[in-house]
Amino acid sequence: MSSPSRRLQTKPVITCLKTFLISYSLIFWFTGVILLAVGVWGKVSLEAYISLATDKGTNAPYVLIGTGAVIVIFGLFGCFATCRGSTWMLKLYAMFLTLVFLAELVAGISGFLFRHEIKAIFGETYDQAVKQYDGLDKKSEAVDTIQMSLKCCGVKNYTDWSETNYFKTNGIPSSCCKDPTNCTDEVRKSLEKAAGAVYSTGCFLLVTVVMESNLGIIAGISFGIAFFQLIGIFLACCLSRYITNNQYEMV
Repeated sequence: MSSPSRRLQTKPVITCLKTFLISYSLIFWFTGVILLAVGVWGKVSLEAYISLATDKGTNAPYVLIGTGAVIVIFGLFGCFATCRGSTWMLKLYAMFLTLVFLAELVAGISGFLFRHEIKAIFGETYDQAVKQYDGLDKKSEAVDTIQMSLKCCGVKNYTDWSETNYFKTNGIPSSCCKDPTNCTDEVRKSLEKAAGAVYSTGCFLLVTVVMESNLGIIAGISFGIAFFQLIGIFLACCLSRYITNNQYEMV
């Protein structure tokens, strides 16, 4: 058993570790809240984009919401484990942080390595959505949303619409129009007349430019958040070890 002087020497160290770990857990909890918010925002605001990713849509927003909720719970659990000074709780918290670190690392590396495949898939699905456009189904609504929000038209440019069945009867969709008042049915049914009335830039180009310009930032943030978990793992393991070795109990 450690001497009283030994325990008195280690008590400030344990108190310091607990302070840092509680601060870390609160920050970790806050990142969970951010993931929840991003998931909800993605579901509400990016539905048009993600609906074109696959034929059946994607569960990415729900994954973010679920992950954020779990992180919020374990962030509070980390604060509770630290205040209680429970070694098994601290070890469980460290194990969870390790799993989060590995998952984020794998997700970040996979997203970076398969970025070209993601662009290709989006290009194929968007091209198919344009060709099958009827102005009524969900994919058509997604195409309209993208064209209006990004101020673009077609896949490569507005002339892509001339190859669709929709163009033969209705012309270019009104979502391509710069000014709806000057974009009549007659104008939209003629490529020559529509040249100055619709957006000339293709949507695929704009989407890929945005993706590529923000890829470095997204990757940096992802890896930064992932390695942030290492701090929590280190603090939790150190505190658990000090409590075990010195038989420290939280009063």
